[in-house]
Amino acid sequence: MERSIPKTTGTCSLLDNNEVGLESAIFFETPEEIFARVFSELKPRTRPPDVRVEFRKFANANSIIQWDQTGLKVRITDVLNGAPAQILEALAYILLSKLLRRTPPRSYAERYRRYLNRKEMRRSLELVKQARGRKFVSGPQGTFYNLEEIFEDLNFRYFYGLMARPLLGWSRQRSRVMLGHYDPSHNAIILSRLLDDSKVARLAVEYVLFHEMLHLRFPVDHRGARRCVHTPAFKQAEREFPQLKEAQELLKKICG
Repeated sequence: MERSIPKTTGTCSLLDNNEVGLESAIFFETPEEIFARVFSELKPRTRPPDVRVEFRKFANANSIIQWDQTGLKVRITDVLNGAPAQILEALAYILLSKLLRRTPPRSYAERYRRYLNRKEMRRSLELVKQARGRKFVSGPQGTFYNLEEIFEDLNFRYFYGLMARPLLGWSRQRSRVMLGHYDPSHNAIILSRLLDDSKVARLAVEYVLFHEMLHLRFPVDHRGARRCVHTPAFKQAEREFPQLKEAQELLKKICG
């Protein structure tokens, strides 16, 4: 007698980058057949459930898998519609491993990451995010600090006034985890509203904004499956911030 299968959801998160031997996907398999085959390889004693694969208009590269009484339902970004069989096979191993609470094979994570890091794929995903993604930008004026004013001051002091101003704004929430981020798809710098406070020294706000401005100056370096956000040039430029240690100590107290 079969046990009922609880509904389970898994998402794709790729962190491994070690290369080992790879299996070859069968080129004439449909996406449904690929996921069914991989399921059987991971759970050989369990009858494969019905599989439904849909390519959806997501705003990013995330893919989702669900397993309930009706079977497996896989939703994949439509950017991967028409991707080589080996890539869908790699994604199947990653999603199903996550679903079954196993560690995804490093070889398939490597294969999938390399594909997403191809220049044309990065461009496609960026265009999709621009067209479909929503970006909340509050505007530069906060309750205590004006990001536009601080940006122009930093631009003059450290970038010779040559950096074009992106969209500037404050986050919706007072996040202590992410004090700032640069979104290249929307060309926007967002700082945590936690910093927009009379008790927060201007130096702390300047440093976080300076750090995000460096992301405009030094884009992410993509090499194969590797993605380097803080390049050596980035780190060198950051060390030139005059009161770096003092600013970092201020942030530790703010987030502590």
